[in-house]
Amino acid sequence: MNASLTEIQILSAESLGVRGLGCYVKTGQRNILIDPGFALGYMRHKRLPHPRQVMLGEGVRRKIVDLWGKATDIVFSHFHGDHVPLVDANPYQLHAAGLPSLNNDVRIWRKSPCHLSPLEAAREASLKNILGLDFLSGENVVHGPLHFSRAVPHGDPDLTDESVMMTLVDGDRKFLHAPDIQLLHDQTVSRILDWQPDIVLAGGPPLYLSKLTEAQIARAWQNALRLARGVELFILDHHLLRSKEGMIWLERLSKAAGRPVLCAADYMDKERMFLEAKRESLYQRFPVAVNWHEDYSQGKATTMDYGP
Repeated sequence: MNASLTEIQILSAESLGVRGLGCYVKTGQRNILIDPGFALGYMRHKRLPHPRQVMLGEGVRRKIVDLWGKATDIVFSHFHGDHVPLVDANPYQLHAAGLPSLNNDVRIWRKSPCHLSPLEAAREASLKNILGLDFLSGENVVHGPLHFSRAVPHGDPDLTDESVMMTLVDGDRKFLHAPDIQLLHDQTVSRILDWQPDIVLAGGPPLYLSKLTEAQIARAWQNALRLARGVELFILDHHLLRSKEGMIWLERLSKAAGRPVLCAADYMDKERMFLEAKRESLYQRFPVAVNWHEDYSQGKATTMDYGP
């Protein structure tokens, strides 16, 4: 009999105010930390992250560091800077320097080395060096409640060679983590449905990018409907919710599916915090000192003056 799935905590997502799709899942004796990283969108609308968003990032950083020490397994779906800690992190990401020695017994899973891009391979090497731990190849592996997919496209396979690894946690209910798939590859969505998960957390299409075509948007819409109608609970976030268009798209999807499609904030019963999409209005409502970002990067400024 499968162990109970006792906790699914979404740590980072655009509806929670930061870039990412990190989560923490507990089942039986396994504490699984998936994609422990975040970013804030270094430059949007010609502006750096607003201090209010930086403050949310600080909270995410504290959670990840705490859970890193409790994890039996850590999963890196891919090595983009909003999904993993970085040795060369900017001030608005998770720096790897604070993680060594927090957990020397953890298993760290990632894609097969042959599916790492040159940038990913370099980031993996730097992380292995600073953490002092070996990484395990997860693709197509089953290890207790953990089931890993083969590498699947990071978006449209006709336009990118980049890939991600999906993770299924098999307890009394099945939870599937499908980051950055963007719903642009029909076979990936079919693979998800073949697994028959109860809960799916996925990254939606990047509607904020002008290069996304009408045909791609239509494909993402149909795949979103397949998932919304095919699983018990569909949580859709990440790239989709970096724009106001994405918020509207999510509401339309719920109506079309005839059942709620949640964002991460909805699932976590928290206020929706689309701070990247609202960056311009944040700067208008809460002006920022001219040198604040430079001072913050040097430890001379804090977010305290920009709290609620």
